[in-house]
Amino acid sequence: MSQAWLSLIITAIFLINRLSQQLPGYQWKSNICLCFYDVHHSSWFLKLNKLLDVVSRSKISLHLFHNGLSDNRQNIEDVLDTTCDGLYKPIVVVERLKLALSGPSSSYSFSPKKDDFESVVMEHLRLNGAYWGLTTLDVLGKLNAVDPDEVVSWVMECQHESGGFGGNVGHDPHMLYTLSAIQVLALFDKIDVLDVEKVANYIASLQNEDGSFSGDMWGEIDTRFSYVAICSLALLHRLDKINVERAVKYIVSCKNLDGGFGCTPGAESHAGQIFCCVGALAITGSLHHVDKDLLGWWLCERQVCYSWWVLSSLIMIDRVHWIDKKKLVNFILDCQDKENGGISDRPDDAVDVFHTYFGVAGLSLLEYPGLKAVDPAYALPVDVVNRIFLAK
Repeated sequence: MSQAWLSLIITAIFLINRLSQQLPGYQWKSNICLCFYDVHHSSWFLKLNKLLDVVSRSKISLHLFHNGLSDNRQNIEDVLDTTCDGLYKPIVVVERLKLALSGPSSSYSFSPKKDDFESVVMEHLRLNGAYWGLTTLDVLGKLNAVDPDEVVSWVMECQHESGGFGGNVGHDPHMLYTLSAIQVLALFDKIDVLDVEKVANYIASLQNEDGSFSGDMWGEIDTRFSYVAICSLALLHRLDKINVERAVKYIVSCKNLDGGFGCTPGAESHAGQIFCCVGALAITGSLHHVDKDLLGWWLCERQVCYSWWVLSSLIMIDRVHWIDKKKLVNFILDCQDKENGGISDRPDDAVDVFHTYFGVAGLSLLEYPGLKAVDPAYALPVDVVNRIFLAK
């Protein structure tokens, strides 16, 4: 079984567990018993075994067998009959897990926790995680904590022959990961390692006739991808590769009566989509399409866990003075894990690298002392953006 399939199964376990907690009165028609055997990586065996505490609260029985047991399927099922105490008529999933990580050590060596459960379930967006983590380090003035050559080498291993980048080595290319790759390379002033024309052509190939962009070859359309395409090509000095006028027209067609923007025409306004649309309009010099007062009021009424998306948009439309910046600073600081580091979406929630980056970036926009300035449109340190556009 591949790590991707394992990630999917474990994610399903957590989703079913969450559903069982949300709907305590619901009676599952059958219980599920998952059996993994021949787990060759001992640290994996121990970490997966910890899931027993989680799934024991739901209608799932999870059994893990380390290598050394018989490979005979019937023997495994006999063990299951015993461990399930006759209470289950389980759906038995028996798979051999060969979980030793393969590939060059440089692929993950700047992430020392590559064997952690979290690392596996987030494998598909590792390049995004690199952008969030490394940009946080740069804003904190600590980018020298990593080896630039090692990072750049790994990023380039994620490139597909199409010119786009996947979320990890060997993964399919997508616009989202392609932007993260460009941003990471920009942090280290290494955009020149790219075949810029090839990357730009990949992005341009995903523009549709109406000006919208697909995220990848499968055709999903979203204003996030409009922003990603415009931001990426701007950083590469290749905006001429696309029809900017049509791209702007499509984004404007996603504007709603409340002043906000949705993922497609007619979709509800969302702070994340607003950042993408306003950011793309700012980069293309098209902010005159935004009703700044109407959008400003909409943004000021949003929940504070969207600090970055709201704050950066307010700055781009020159309405940041409408909010209480001191209270927002205090809120973000209250979301810190003061023992282990990191920032969460809300106080006392679990921290993660995504919210850590956007929390730190939000503090930067609020001019918190000791942090490098961040550009609200490009979501990169201002000195990085200036290096790209002023040094050329």
